Amino acid sequence: MQRTNPRTVAIAGLAVLAMTGLAACSSDSGSDDASTGGGTYTWWDPYPQHDDSSDWAQRVKACGEDAGVTVQRTAYDTTALTNQALLSAQEGTSPDVILLDNPAVSTLADTGMLNTTEDLGLDTSAIDANLLAAGQIDGDTFGIPVGANTLALWYNGTVLTDAGVDPTSITDWASLTDALAKITAAGHKGITFAGIGTEEGSFQFLPWFWGAGADLRQLDSPEAVDALTLWTDWVNQGYAPNSVISNSQNTTWEEFLTGDFGFGLNGTWQINSAAEAVFPTGVIQVPGKDGGVAPTPTGGEFLTVPVQKDEGRYDVTKQIVECMTTTDGFVETGNTFAYYIPPTEAGQEAILAQNPDLEPWVAAVRTAKGRTSDDLGTDYPLISEPLWTAVQEALSGSASPADALAKAQQTAEQETD
Repeated sequence: MQRTNPRTVAIAGLAVLAMTGLAACSSDSGSDDASTGGGTYTWWDPYPQHDDSSDWAQRVKACGEDAGVTVQRTAYDTTALTNQALLSAQEGTSPDVILLDNPAVSTLADTGMLNTTEDLGLDTSAIDANLLAAGQIDGDTFGIPVGANTLALWYNGTVLTDAGVDPTSITDWASLTDALAKITAAGHKGITFAGIGTEEGSFQFLPWFWGAGADLRQLDSPEAVDALTLWTDWVNQGYAPNSVISNSQNTTWEEFLTGDFGFGLNGTWQINSAAEAVFPTGVIQVPGKDGGVAPTPTGGEFLTVPVQKDEGRYDVTKQIVECMTTTDGFVETGNTFAYYIPPTEAGQEAILAQNPDLEPWVAAVRTAKGRTSDDLGTDYPLISEPLWTAVQEALSGSASPADALAKAQQTAEQETD
């Protein structure tokens, strides 16, 4: 069942370097410590904020009990989890289940350490294809998403009313820019977003990049230049603040909560915070350049199953995964993690029955796109960094959008060759 790849040794070696200073893999986290037909199965996830008494931990435990085993859960932060997983594969101590941030799935799959869902007999036919694509490489699927979050445009109802802007009138970039002009003319601030020089910057830029029709394999296309010119023009015209160049998604949200801004680009995870704002809020989809809805990048995790020396373990592991991915299970996960949207139509309908206000987010997730989709796989981070660097250069005025993206494309080609 193991996929082999010449990059395996190199990637595993990088994992060892990245793990310097982190806690060593514990002696009881390897697959050799459990026996088939009972015993202990190991589970890793990126949720250290949920301790053993949490509803999340109890759900994981209950799925193990239903399968007749004990699940030993270990939580890491997202980056440490990926590094620990790569190291465990090198040492032969991989856990039975790893819940991974979706861009990391291709990294682990590329080493040959993950089983495909076909190998395990896991049915993914009900999963939305656009969400499943983030875990696919060359036609193989390496996990099941437990839910997704994504971006949309939050708006301040008070500011828009004062400026005479109807949010339903915003259908493309031109109408959005017109709205920003009205908002600033009325004495308010237009829009805030995160243009920081990290993955968060790429994450927030992608709706505009994809909404222009650009492709991540061609960072300097005319469509890509149009997207970066849009952001740059907004800053130059005073529709967006200079702070966007250093804004993280958290600082962007803090700016939006001041009540000064008409719009803030942010995610599903702000639903509870928005409900507590001192002004009325609403959500619209990010518009495409010439109309329609722009694809937005998906956040969220995949349940993956590492390769084990004892293949007899897979039957129980499959039961645990299936227990966590029922319709009810998807809804529970969605509610636990600040409204992850379930990855199936049945799950989406069920969560909407509980909370109809999630409808804009369900719509956004249905048109969203994985960052590693289009078979980008492990090339994505090698493309993303030049992209966010180009955004920084253009927003700072150190290069034109066209020149910044031409440089980014050259760098990406060198890195992915």
